Amino acid sequence: MSDQQLLKRIACDPKVMVGKPVVQGTRLSVEHILNLLAHGSSVEEILNEYKGLSPEDVQACLLFASQSLSSAAFMPLVAESA
Repeated sequence: MSDQQLLKRIACDPKVMVGKPVVQGTRLSVEHILNLLAHGSSVEEILNEYKGLSPEDVQACLLFASQSLSSAAFMPLVAESA
């Protein structure tokens, strides 16, 4: 599946989840799926929990996040001592 096909699975609509990127046709935000993965949930566990989701939807969330970060500029964080 091409990047463009995967990204069509992600929607941003101000009327759904206040415009957060979500998996098309759901109220599952990209942020939520990434958070589940970051906290150790496997793709299989996520798919079992959310029956309408497909492996390609999870892949689309990862691609969306990757492409969103590709053009971002980051500044190093410096901890100040008291």
